[in-house]
Amino acid sequence: MTSAMDNRQAHGPLVLSIDAMGSDRGPATIVAGLSAFARKHRDVRFLLHGPEAELRPLVDKHKGLPAQVEIRDASGVVSMEDKPSHVMRNGQDTSMWSTVDAVRNREATVAVSCGNTGALMLLSMVRLRKLPGVNRPAIAVLWPSRNPQGYNVMLDVGADIRADADDLLKYAMMGASYARNGLNLERPRIGLLNVGTEEHKGRAELKAAHELIAANAEAGSFDYVGFVEGGDIPGKRCDVIVTDGFTGNIALKTGEGTASLINSLLREAFTYSPLSRLAALLALSSLKRLQARVDPRRKNGGVFLGLNGTVVKSHGAADATGVAAAVELAYDLAQSGFGDRLAARVASAAASADTEATADPAEATDTKKNGTGI
Repeated sequence: MTSAMDNRQAHGPLVLSIDAMGSDRGPATIVAGLSAFARKHRDVRFLLHGPEAELRPLVDKHKGLPAQVEIRDASGVVSMEDKPSHVMRNGQDTSMWSTVDAVRNREATVAVSCGNTGALMLLSMVRLRKLPGVNRPAIAVLWPSRNPQGYNVMLDVGADIRADADDLLKYAMMGASYARNGLNLERPRIGLLNVGTEEHKGRAELKAAHELIAANAEAGSFDYVGFVEGGDIPGKRCDVIVTDGFTGNIALKTGEGTASLINSLLREAFTYSPLSRLAALLALSSLKRLQARVDPRRKNGGVFLGLNGTVVKSHGAADATGVAAAVELAYDLAQSGFGDRLAARVASAAASADTEATADPAEATDTKKNGTGI
């Protein structure tokens, strides 16, 4: 079984590494979501990490799933309350550690976990290591938008609360690569989140990042639209929104809370009276389309960018539909060769920056005047 599922074989099946533990809803939900995905993709194999005695009966309940799954016995579980530093010191026997190590050992292409975000990020950084040239990795999410592709990419949404100008440039490069491979956008438009669109607004690092991103747009094969505001996150002015993890996480949680509020208010409005219930019945198909459009479960999963391996973080409270969506995202990224493409893009950006930094100042100035620089 192991050799057949080993991703190191040149023509072996695509293998995904799944953390069965850490979900708020328990491993049964993870297995149910995995089964829903597996029914559509019989050619994919899975390494499922967790206590085998608990997982085996759950897997066996789903027809056809046992043939696609190899269970990696891991008795320990990372809880949502565990400190990342504690997990690094004492978590070698956990399902999360085993899940990430499968990618590190090249047994699987992408890791998926619903567990503790801080612990998963620290563990991924230490076990997979950062790509050369990346100081701070980022978490990227897909945000419903008015753009034709239906979603915008936003990063960072919580990997690190800080980001200097060079970090924001790397986020732009990585975000463009994600949009290119995840949303099929040949030349993504990048926006830098700020308190206004005027060039004189914002902190010093934002102004420096503004200049850096603009200077590297051609080398990164993206279009830079400049500063954008909060209202542009779901808008159509850009495809990728770049920000620091502190701002991005607050925006993400605010968006989730607002969506939940609107959903509750709509239900309340359409059940207010017999007439409103009739109106809801008449508008049922439109309401279902709206629900599918903004349902966070259907685009569940934040992607850790900037590591020597791809990790997808599913929402801890995701149901089976959300888990299946996270595994689908992992599958799409694996199919596109996203990890290798991202590494090549970051390496190219680092090489360009080094070349510009070491070039003769007069020569660099002449090159830029002639329009051949980056």
